[in-house]
Amino acid sequence: MGNSSSRRNNHHHHQPPQPQQPQTTTGQHSLTAPSQYPNPYPPSGYPPPPPLPAHNLHRYPPGTAPPLPACVEQQKTVMIKHDVNIKKDGIRVAEDDQNPGKFLLSFNFDATAPGSITVVFFGKEDVGCSNLVATKESMLKPVTVSFEQGLHQIFKQPSGTGIDFSAFDKEELTKENDTGVFPLVIKAEVCLSKNDGSEDSPISNSLISLAVFGKKENGEYLVRVVKQILWADGEMYELKEIYGIGNSLDVESDENDIGKECVICLCEQRDTAVLPCRHMCMCGGCAQVLQFQSKRCPICRQPVEGLLKIKVNDETSG
Repeated sequence: MGNSSSRRNNHHHHQPPQPQQPQTTTGQHSLTAPSQYPNPYPPSGYPPPPPLPAHNLHRYPPGTAPPLPACVEQQKTVMIKHDVNIKKDGIRVAEDDQNPGKFLLSFNFDATAPGSITVVFFGKEDVGCSNLVATKESMLKPVTVSFEQGLHQIFKQPSGTGIDFSAFDKEELTKENDTGVFPLVIKAEVCLSKNDGSEDSPISNSLISLAVFGKKENGEYLVRVVKQILWADGEMYELKEIYGIGNSLDVESDENDIGKECVICLCEQRDTAVLPCRHMCMCGGCAQVLQFQSKRCPICRQPVEGLLKIKVNDETSG
């Protein structure tokens, strides 16, 4: 009994160490341990910004910010006087009544001054100037017809100067070849006297239409204009059609007509076209916002490479 009692008395119970209490001294500042639950907000009192998503952390190196969106190029139109105009959708080809098997051209045009129209089959532009080169002049000679000043004029190719489609392959008639030769080239040219009264040679402005032929299901031949080039004051311009500009320039229509307002805000008049698709569908304000958002055309969803601002209804103001 005594042995067991002595063993109980000699057994020591180990207690966990107690945390050391900070010592305080009268008249001195006391140091305290940090709290187990720190203040969730910084000294400013506002919560910290949320962390970046994981995909952004992997996308941009640490310590760097995402790049700012690049602005698309903006251009403004320049007014150029167009002294002669051929309505490309109205070019027709019909068989010559006096020479069966040969076909003649006809179309409508407007001119602010006298001039001439030259028709060249299988022709191309001379490099660096507005002259035309006939590559098959031995078979089809160029035809030149003079005209006077006036609107809504009609051009008809003289009888006996038409083209025989059966003498050429289909690819020759329907495509531009590798050397830049088009099956049909039409040049409308006007000569203008200089306003300064000098005796120098007059200014020559011209419109060149490069076209190919086609054939309908009913056997009728047609003309499709591929490109139109304008020469004005010695400078060359390639004409591009702007889709939707017709409604914006329609002066006689009501202001509430559908098609004149911006397709985004639906209140301002459209005056900006998207490049390269050439859809004129926005106002200037919405076009500015588009640069920092989708950067896609609201009509066809193609990427936006540039914006073209067009001044419309200039004649109606005043």
